[in-house]
Amino acid sequence: MRQVSHLRIINLELDTNYIKSLIALLDDPDTSVFETVANKIIEEGNEIIPFLEDAWESAHEPIIQNRIEEIIGSIQFNKLKSEFSSWISSPNHDLLEGTLLVSKIQYPELDPKRILEEIENIRRDIWLELNNSLTALEKVKIINHVLFDIYKYKPNTSDYYSPRNYLIKDLVESKKGGAVILTIFYAIISQQLGLPIYCVSIPHNFVLAYEDRYSVDLFEIEFEEERRVLFYINPFSQGSLFSANEIKFFLSQQKIEDNPQYYLPISNYEAIQQLVYNTKIAFQRSNQNAKASQLQKIYNLLQDQKPKPIK
Repeated sequence: MRQVSHLRIINLELDTNYIKSLIALLDDPDTSVFETVANKIIEEGNEIIPFLEDAWESAHEPIIQNRIEEIIGSIQFNKLKSEFSSWISSPNHDLLEGTLLVSKIQYPELDPKRILEEIENIRRDIWLELNNSLTALEKVKIINHVLFDIYKYKPNTSDYYSPRNYLIKDLVESKKGGAVILTIFYAIISQQLGLPIYCVSIPHNFVLAYEDRYSVDLFEIEFEEERRVLFYINPFSQGSLFSANEIKFFLSQQKIEDNPQYYLPISNYEAIQQLVYNTKIAFQRSNQNAKASQLQKIYNLLQDQKPKPIK
């Protein structure tokens, strides 16, 4: 046993020395040498980040610190892509998990504990007020009261395109967010309560539909599916309710051609796609092009591997 333990210590020291020797080469003025070394470091994955952080703190030249920051960013993004690939291949495409992954673009080391606790507290407080005798409208009124009156969530109408308006971490911390993240947050809580509330993507709007789970789908024509929606909910307007006629009127006012897809719930997969796209635009408008580029890659990944609709 002592020999095995001793060998493990030697191997660990060799790995550590190898890693430190690689990091020491990051100040090489030859660009090709740097790129080769950087790629080897990136291949080591997340485990090498503590070594890089130590090197950053002891570095005296900004160029070396910048190189280390870029390498850490590449490692974290590779991990995020891997996590998104796992989410894509999962059977249920959990809405909360996908939303947390989007926040990791800005917060790679995100600890979701506070977010999960907040959602559970809201879910529990709503659940205590629900019962089977309530109508769909009454259930939504309870959700609205708990979410907007008790927990004080509200739309952020200033600095609309700030990336903070699209990330669940910032939403929970500030109690303010943009239309997309507020709507997805509302959907997460509703679905955890077992309520048939799903996202709907309308041009320039992102809202929710309360489906009639007892409706009988007698037709395959998409317009007939509109009948499965009892009403729509706008979380960006404190959970106000509206009908399909108001969607039709809005499209007419905006001179947008009517389309049945604007009335129908989308999948959680498509909701996360929309969140990724809108967050990318926010980073672009904030001149954070590196983050925007990463989100474009995630969006392309989601687009390339998008599940085909079940016929």
